[in-house]
This record gives sequence, C-alpha cells and structure tokens, in this order.
Amino acid sequence: MPAPMASITTFRLIRSQRLNYSPLKYRIRIKNGGLQQLRMSSSFQNSPAVKVLLSHGTSKKPLTISTGKLAKFADGCGVVTFGETSVMATSVSKTHSSATSSFLPLVVDYRQKASAAGRIPTNFLRRELGPTEHEILTSRLIDRSLRPLFPDSYNFDTQIMCNILAIDGENDSDVLAINAASAALALSDIPWNGPVGAVRVGLLGNDVLINPTRHDIHKSTLNLIVTATHQNLVIMLDGCAKAILEQDLKKAIKMAVKECQGIIAGISELSKTHGKTKRTLGDVSRVNEDLKTAVRSLSEIKLRDIFMDYSHDKISRDTALNNLRTNVLETMKSSVPDLDLPAVVEAFGMVSKDIFRSLIFENDVRCDGRKLTDLRQISCQVDLFKPLHGSALFQRGQTQVLCTVTLDSLHSALKMDTVTMLTSGIKEKNFFLHYEFPPYATKETGRTGPIGRREMGHGALAERGLRPVIPEDYPFTVRLTSEVLESNGSSSMASVCGGSLALLDAGVPIATPAAGVAIGLVTRYDRERKQIEDYRILTDLLGIEDYLGDMDFKIAGTKKGITALQADVKIPGLPLKIVMESISQAVTAKSEILGKMNSVISSPRVGKHNMPVNATIEVPVHQRGRFLGIGGSNLKKILVETGVTIHAQEENVYTLFAPNETAMAEAKDMISKILAEEKAPELEFGGIYTAKVVEIRDSGVMVILYPNMHPALLHNSQLDQRLVTHPSALNIEVGQELQVKYFGRDPASGNMRLSRKVLQGASGITKNYTS
Repeated sequence: MPAPMASITTFRLIRSQRLNYSPLKYRIRIKNGGLQQLRMSSSFQNSPAVKVLLSHGTSKKPLTISTGKLAKFADGCGVVTFGETSVMATSVSKTHSSATSSFLPLVVDYRQKASAAGRIPTNFLRRELGPTEHEILTSRLIDRSLRPLFPDSYNFDTQIMCNILAIDGENDSDVLAINAASAALALSDIPWNGPVGAVRVGLLGNDVLINPTRHDIHKSTLNLIVTATHQNLVIMLDGCAKAILEQDLKKAIKMAVKECQGIIAGISELSKTHGKTKRTLGDVSRVNEDLKTAVRSLSEIKLRDIFMDYSHDKISRDTALNNLRTNVLETMKSSVPDLDLPAVVEAFGMVSKDIFRSLIFENDVRCDGRKLTDLRQISCQVDLFKPLHGSALFQRGQTQVLCTVTLDSLHSALKMDTVTMLTSGIKEKNFFLHYEFPPYATKETGRTGPIGRREMGHGALAERGLRPVIPEDYPFTVRLTSEVLESNGSSSMASVCGGSLALLDAGVPIATPAAGVAIGLVTRYDRERKQIEDYRILTDLLGIEDYLGDMDFKIAGTKKGITALQADVKIPGLPLKIVMESISQAVTAKSEILGKMNSVISSPRVGKHNMPVNATIEVPVHQRGRFLGIGGSNLKKILVETGVTIHAQEENVYTLFAPNETAMAEAKDMISKILAEEKAPELEFGGIYTAKVVEIRDSGVMVILYPNMHPALLHNSQLDQRLVTHPSALNIEVGQELQVKYFGRDPASGNMRLSRKVLQGASGITKNYTS
C-alpha cells in the first residue's frame, strides 16, 4: 500500500475542454505520494465534481464531491458520494446579525430518511417524525467539526442541513455528511476558515482501514472518526475501540489525518473554481480596546487574587467572580451615564479569560492549587441501596455521579429503528447507559423532561467506554443509569468510572474495570500567523478550565487499552504533537484512577440475594393451552403475582425470567399447580371407548373419555360414514354417550385423534363394543 501523503506541496493543473461538455475538467497530480490523483469528472449528471482516492486496504476507493446541480438557492451545497451512499449538505446564513452574545448561533440538522434506504417508516403516519438518537449524535459530530473554524466576530444565524440521498447498506453516511457540510460551507459566501476533511478509521490486526465498510467495522477493534484541516491539524475525534493499545491508536490517528488532506485539497479546488466570494465581516464587536483596558484596570488585581486563592471551590469562586463583576459594573456606571452594560460584561469575561490562562503559564499551577498532571481527590462507594442489583457513588473533586444497574430479561433489550438496523447492522442492544444531568447539579433551575442533545451525547460516550468490557453472551439485559448529582467538569468520564463500579457491584462479569478522564489545554495562539506559540496540557479538567480553555479531550479505557475517546477543540486545529501528548497523559491518569477504584472493588460481586434468575421449562404440546390460559391469562397472572416473565423460546420450550430466586420458586410452584391434573388413564392405541358429549360445535362435538379430562374434538368428518355438516343432523345432544376409537395424539398439535365412523358398518349403524 503506498505511503499516505505527508503534505500537499505541488499541483500540476491541466485543463482540457470538450465541445459537448460545458463544465471544465481538471486533473491534479499530487507528487508527495499517497493520494494518486484528484480529478474533476462528469459525475452527477455533468455537475462540477472532484474525485478523491482514499486508501482501502491495498487498493484505492473513490470519494466524489460535487456541486452545482441541486439546491441552488442555498448559500452553498455539496454532494458527497462514497460507494453508492450519497449525502447532500446545504449551508444558509442570514446576512444580518440577530445575536446579542458572542456565541455562534449554528444549527446542524442531520436526517436519515427511510426512503434513502428503500424503506417506508413503520410508525402510524408512515413518515419521518422526530430525530432518532443516531441522527442527534451525528448532528453533534458535524457541529463539532465545523464550529472551531468560524471567525470570532461571526455571529450570524447559520443552518447546515444534511439530507441523505441514498444508503447502500455498506458505507456509513455520517462521515460523508461531515465532508458534505464542509464542502457546502467552503463553496458558500459564509466566512469560514475551512475546509475540513473527515474519515472513519478501523483497525483490523495491524492494518489501518480508511472508511471501512459496515462488515469491516464489526470485525475491527477500532471505530474512530477523525476530522482535520490544513497542515495536518486535528479538529475533532470521536470513536470507540476494543481496548486497543496506545501506540495503535496514535498510528491510526496519524494515518487518518494524512488521508483527510486529500479530501481537503479536493474541496479547496472545487471552491476555487465554483465557490462564491466570501462576505466581508465588519467590526461587529461591541468591545473596543479602551473599554477592555478600563475593565482590566478595575479588576485585574482582584481577579488574580481570586484565581490564586486555592481555598475556593466552584461555588465560592463563581460567587467571588459575580460579585467582582457587579462591582465593576456599578463603578463604571456611576462615571459613564450611557454605559453599554452588555459590552462591559463581555469585556469582563475577556479579561477574566486572559488572566486565568496567563496564571497557568506563569506558575504551572491551576486555580485549585493542582499541578498540571494532578488528579482531584477521588472517593468511591458501592452497594449503597440493597434492593438494587448494583449501585455506586463516584466522587472526583466536586463532580459526583450516582450509577445504578438494573438487570432484566433479553426480551427487554433496546430495539433499533428500521433505518438504523439497515445502516449499522445492529438490531437490538442488551446493554445501554442512560445519562441524566438535572439542573440542581450546577445549582441552577431549569427544565426537566425529555433528554436533551447534550445529555444524549454524554451518555453515548460513557456507554461506548463501557460496552467493550460487557460479555457478548451475557444472558440479561443491562440498563445502567448515571445521574449527575454535582458537576464541576468531566461528568461523562465520572459516569464511566461509576458505571464500572456499579457493574462490578451487580455481579456482571465484565472483562476488566474501566475508567475515564478529561484532558484540557491552554494555549497562546497567534491568530494572525495561525499557529500555537506555547501550550499547557491539563489533566482532569475542571468546569472553569473547560469553559476558558481550548480543548476537552475525554479518554476512557481499561488497564490494558483504550475503549472510547472524544476530542472537542475550540481553536482552529491542534498539531498532532499535542494530540499525542494528551493521549499519553490521559493513559497515565487513567491507570491512577483505576488503582483507586480497585481498592474499593476489583472483581464482580458474587452471592447477592437479589440477583435475577433465568430458567427454562418444557411444556408438552397437549398441555400448552392449559399452561397459557385463555388469551395468555395464566402468564399474566404469574407476572402480576410473582414478577416473573415467561416467553416462548422454541415450540415446547419456554424461558422464565425472575427478579430473584424467591420469585422463581413461586412461579414454578404456580406452573406446577396449573399443569397438575388427576393422573389420566393410559389409553390404548386402537382402543374403543365410551365418550360423553359435553359441547356441540359447528365443526363437531366435544367429548370426554374419563372424568376431569380436557374435552377433545370429535370432528364432523369422523361422526358418520355419511357426509355430516353439523352434529344436529344426527340428533346428537349434550350428555349423549358415543362409542369412539382412539388413534393416539396428533404429533403437531398434541390433540387426541378420535373417530366414530370407523366403528360403523356399511349401513351406517354403530356396532356395540365394550371398552
């Protein structure tokens, strides 16, 4: 396999024109190896397009980026095709600012339509309804890949919409959506310092796979999405792994970043030839240097005192900052009558950020007194609530998470929607984590109700961190809940730690404990030269360090390797050197956390009295009706009285799930009573017996051969040698006795096979027999 491209330095542009082809055709040769060619083609019905060849094992596979055919009213539109999966992304931005803060109002909407997979939605309305979890998580991926490259002064309402045109079931659309959104922004007139390129990386043995197929991913030990920009700068990382080694992860990231450069080059060329001229941004900032200087003169000394007072906790530090900001506002308002109060608040935030970051560079000490690589104080507790299957409380500094485990039958597994099943190949999950972040965790009031996008993203990350250690053949469904009771940074990684402890407390035979840690970054960034002059990497991120810092890099894993990672970057890209150092620092911290967790509980707990129980029973075919009851009434009764659920496994085999041994014993006792009956006499095959009619039906008569017997059907076809359409034709009445011959039980239904007509002579008169 050719070596990946190190950098794009030389392009040779060859223009060729054809009379019957209006768009120009370009071929660009990249001399530094890896990416063999980047070519304009007539893809997508003669729309301008570039084709990028990505490494696919020992061969190359084309990724096509086109524009100019669809959604022409949008500010920018890009269509990306890989295999037979195609994604269209559009970008639209308002031309006037409606935002009152410096936060960028960017909205990303990724929708995975059933029609793209050749399916009809299965809901009542047969149309797409609210976004699924996968769509929300992919929207967050795209947002995190694009947001860092917008100019600081840009605060116009912007919307990115990703529309899946076709899904081939082999190539994922989420990575293609990132590239399509990058192309849509690069081709538009929206100010943006892109483009970016994104690839999915897999690891099969020692081979790194770029954009592996769905089948390759199932066999891969790594599933990582990497977004990068020019000069091999990393913008976003998100993925999971099966406890891969640190060096394997670093190798995969390096190769992914290099492959991204080809996509970036393709989008750049397409933008040069068919993109719009970028808008000119005026000076929209309400904070001028004079105002910033005035605020600094009033607050710098006190800000330094607050940030260097290591006795402060989250609440007291926030209170001190709020009081200082109020004093600055009051002081300036008394001297300037027409003071722009929002501008002063914004200036105070900028000064606070500058001083907070500069103190870290000056002393290599953080605002809580820790050194750069120190962890906060950690405490763990398990088995808090006896009725629960498993529970744990994990405290790291002022971040506190309560995790609980509930075990249920495999029939309680989380079912996937149709389109997700087609694209991911996963039909159901028997392990899932639900993350909750109530407002009181940060001493706030706020809404409660349906889970938000942030909570969903944090829960998905924690779930990915723990999933590799859950045994695949575990006979129960595991629901792990993580409720954040206090939050001061890195609650998702605390959920990994607390979740691992709760699983051990529940006796789940996980392969090995897992832990997580968040790594932060503070840089001195030269925005004119667009490079980092100096930096400090911070282990175990505080909330204020996340808010005022430049990176939030979460890594989870076991003692052996890494299981999940997610990197959010706030500056326009990180050099690979910083990424690699952050990974190494996280691995060291993770091992230290695992040591403290293992001192509390290190192996699955055994012998808990409230552990659930599985069992199987076999019910003879002829007793199936008695066992189930009318409309399943007996199963419902067992569930209500004992809590035991019963499901059919095979034709005559049923599985029982009980919350504990006591409930299982009660259910088995009830089943024994339901199936119990007086010992039936042994009936001889071919024997002749006297049957008593107990019910007249259209299809025949119901008879019994002995007391307490379940009635058996004597069909019309077996009543008489003449054709009988209803028993009343023979004047048969309830209570009448008939002589019948027994031919055993039907092997499929278990019903008795009885006949009266075989005892009749040719004249149709029944002969007398004694049974």
